[in-house]
Amino acid sequence: MEIWINPACSKCRSALTLLDAEGADYTVRRYLEDVPTEDEISAVLDRLGLEPWDITRTQEAEAKELGLKEWPRDEAARGRWIAALAGHPRLIQRPIITAEDGTAVVARTDEGVRDALSR
Repeated sequence: MEIWINPACSKCRSALTLLDAEGADYTVRRYLEDVPTEDEISAVLDRLGLEPWDITRTQEAEAKELGLKEWPRDEAARGRWIAALAGHPRLIQRPIITAEDGTAVVARTDEGVRDALSR
């Protein structure tokens, strides 16, 4: 199991606390320092069953500078969104936990963390 975190994020810190309390075996990826590639983002999206715009933090200053709210949300634009996430990792929703069964969860709540642990 791997968890993508921003250490400054309270939801990420809460997820780590719960993982530790449950005795989970996991690896931390500080994705702002160890930026995921476009291929890695695409693979995580497949595991999540989501599209890139579903995990994009559109309220961030970088998102506003890029004009993301105006970008089309369709298959033709998917690659552009993934490239934006790889180029601006701060835009990636967090934390993301990749579960042992090959799926992934955006674990912004304790329930989300427990969901990942149960997989």
